[in-house]
Amino acid sequence: MIPTKKEIRIVLADDHVLIRHGIKRIIKANEALQVVGEASSGEELLDLLETSEADLIILDIAMPGIGGMETIGKVKSTYPWIKILMLTMHNNKQYFYNAMSAGADGYLMKDDSDNELLVAIEKVLSGRSYISPFMAEDFADDVISMYRNEKKSPFQELTRREKEILQLVVKGLTSKQMAEQLHLSQRTVDHHRSNLLRKFNRKNSVEMVNYAVRNGFVTSE
Repeated sequence: MIPTKKEIRIVLADDHVLIRHGIKRIIKANEALQVVGEASSGEELLDLLETSEADLIILDIAMPGIGGMETIGKVKSTYPWIKILMLTMHNNKQYFYNAMSAGADGYLMKDDSDNELLVAIEKVLSGRSYISPFMAEDFADDVISMYRNEKKSPFQELTRREKEILQLVVKGLTSKQMAEQLHLSQRTVDHHRSNLLRKFNRKNSVEMVNYAVRNGFVTSE
């Protein structure tokens, strides 16, 4: 049962309006839950949290601008008490690992049932980790805890500038174009690119882009 000592404040972060409407419809069935805000990007979510209090964020992994993976870290570093439930179409294990290591509290698939959303909300609000039944057979809570506590996603090791450079590499910009956009020297950009290849353990930019997009570190949109 979802806690009823107070109304649970929920923020929805998904760039698809229909998805947000569907979630709100499900949440309205429980009087203990209230949607207090909506965002269609990581930037909008972070701005919203500056003025709105929340207990739980239902967050899509793939959003324009600041993606879901990076948003998790930014939210948890500033608002560590807010629970984060990822809502995604990706049943890729690496997406799950990266989300949980970044600080997510639960991982729900968009193919899950309406009732499963309420189950997920209840579980993360109680302080436990949640994983979709579509993936649950492959994981257990102790495995989740081990990964979060002992393993670190390479994305978590990146500096703010390296994350910017990575997103521009994914967009196909040359080092010269990046230097002009970021007001840096081309030599500095090349240095950051070299560090990215080393941290991701990739031989070239094509391998790095494929790896970063495939594992949800950045989006190709």
